[in-house]
Amino acid sequence: MAAASSSDEPGRLGRAGRAVGRALHLPFTGTARGIRKATHAHGAGESGLGKLIELHAVNGAGDVMITVALASTVFFSVPTDEARGRVALYLAVTMAPFTLLAPVIGPLLDRIPHGRRAAMAGAMLTRALLALTMSGAVATGGLELYPAALGVLVASKAYGVVRSAVVPRLLPPGFSLVKANSRVTLAGLLATGVAAPIGIGLQQVGPQWPLYGACALFILGGYWAFTMPPKVDSAKGERKAHMLTHGEKKPSLRTVGPSVLHGLQANAAFRALSGFLIFFLAFLLREHPLPGQSAAVSLGIVGVAAGVGNALGTAVGAWLKARGPEVIIATVQAVVLTAAITTAAFFGAGMVAVLGATAGLCQALAKLSLDALIQRDVPEEVRTSAFARSETLLQMAWVVGGAIGIALPLNGTLGMSVAAGIVALGFLTTIRGLLDAARRSSTPRARVA
Repeated sequence: MAAASSSDEPGRLGRAGRAVGRALHLPFTGTARGIRKATHAHGAGESGLGKLIELHAVNGAGDVMITVALASTVFFSVPTDEARGRVALYLAVTMAPFTLLAPVIGPLLDRIPHGRRAAMAGAMLTRALLALTMSGAVATGGLELYPAALGVLVASKAYGVVRSAVVPRLLPPGFSLVKANSRVTLAGLLATGVAAPIGIGLQQVGPQWPLYGACALFILGGYWAFTMPPKVDSAKGERKAHMLTHGEKKPSLRTVGPSVLHGLQANAAFRALSGFLIFFLAFLLREHPLPGQSAAVSLGIVGVAAGVGNALGTAVGAWLKARGPEVIIATVQAVVLTAAITTAAFFGAGMVAVLGATAGLCQALAKLSLDALIQRDVPEEVRTSAFARSETLLQMAWVVGGAIGIALPLNGTLGMSVAAGIVALGFLTTIRGLLDAARRSSTPRARVA
């Protein structure tokens, strides 16, 4: 009996070890299964949209890791005056060339419609390599950091342009384009929210560690991009959309009515406002943090408010039954303009957070409504090209807003007045056209759900 008992002992230990292994493994596999179930729901798994949602989450997490590393080196590690010079240098070396490169990103990608998976993978793997390059310079803030940051920015925007062009190819049956975009965007926002504190934790280990994390994420993203469905590379029936030309041989966004152009102008104002607030408030709150808070915490509060607003706007856009995208864009412009004017008149910590949240929410709704207008008014054969070109213009608007933010004196009332002026410019140049187009249009409206 003793011999039998001793012979059973290894078996019992093995079973106990496997049980413990399953118990430890279950939270991770269960979470992974839950995420996969959510991203592949309502036909998204069969169409391939679920894979794009997961890919965009990896993209967002990798980008925020690089942002944490750069912010710590360029902004937080030096005195305010030196930080302003470093950020100005960052803008000069990265943003200024980007304004020249951005207009050609869309047309270049138009030339490779059969290589969209390769383009997305290339954008991911390029950032992985550049993250490793920056890891050697991030501790010292050397000049070699800035060309690499430019490369990261260009690769990130190129991915965004291709992703916008890919979404229409992956719509599940009965899915609107706006609902699909809202899911993709929300996944990116949630991944950013999860990755940001992880990146901050890695920063405490060493300034290069967030970049190592970004490199790993982008390598994973590069692999996932190649696993996208082959139809992503199909260009059957597509033609190129031109922003300003007319005529039957070269379809233009203007040929499909004014709604898309007015919606694009309004969204450009929102993107310019976003770029302005990011750079202006970064320096303003460092010099004059919120009462009782450090500069980092102050920036975190405003950043979280803007992120929550953006996520809420994306979620609302996914549920909202939009009968008139033009009316939604006009309404959110009025809301943000009111918030900006109020913040300028009664400048304070609470109003700045409210403006950040309001701008985030309204920008998300305006972008989803622009998607609806493109879906409704742009013919299918030029729709993917239209998405690529409109996204490029919106990124350029963000760069212009950021440049204004870095150049402006650090006066809160002045800054919020400029913010109101940016929104007012978009509002005054588009409101009449949007409302007139909404009244004239007799076609069925694109749904936001």
